[in-house]
Amino acid sequence: MTTARDIMHAGAQCVAADQSLADAARMMRDMNVGALPICGADQKLKGIITDRDIIVRCIAEGRDPAAVKAMELAGHLHCVHADDSMDAVLHKMEQHQIRRIPVIDGDRLVGMISEADLATGHREGQRLTDQQIVDFMDSVYMSR
Repeated sequence: MTTARDIMHAGAQCVAADQSLADAARMMRDMNVGALPICGADQKLKGIITDRDIIVRCIAEGRDPAAVKAMELAGHLHCVHADDSMDAVLHKMEQHQIRRIPVIDGDRLVGMISEADLATGHREGQRLTDQQIVDFMDSVYMSR
C-alpha cells in the first residue's frame, strides 16, 4: 500500500507564526514552493499559508506584507498522517479542494504533498494511475 510518507517531500520547512508575510514570500521564492506550513514557538503545526493568500488577502487589500504576521492569514489546517493511504490523502485533498497538504507523524511535521507529488511520486511504483490523477484534477479544479 502506498502511503503519504512514500510520496511526500520530506523535511518541509516552516515559517514561524510570528514571521511576516514578506519573510514567508522570500522563503517561498528561495525554495520554489507555493505554500508553507506555519509552526508555533512549540514547533507544532499551526496552519498553512499560500502564495495566493499573500496576494489576495494581504497585498490586494492594501496591507503591508512586512507588517502582517503569517499566523494572521493562516488558512484552515488540513493535514494527513504519514501512514495514511494514498486513497485517504486523495480523498482529503479532493474533499477540501486543496492542492498541497502537510504530512504529520504524531504531532510533528515530516513533509508536504503537492499535486505534482501525486502525479510523479518519489519512488519507483509510487505514482498514481492516470485515472486517479484525472479524478483528482476534476475534483479540485472543475468544481471551483
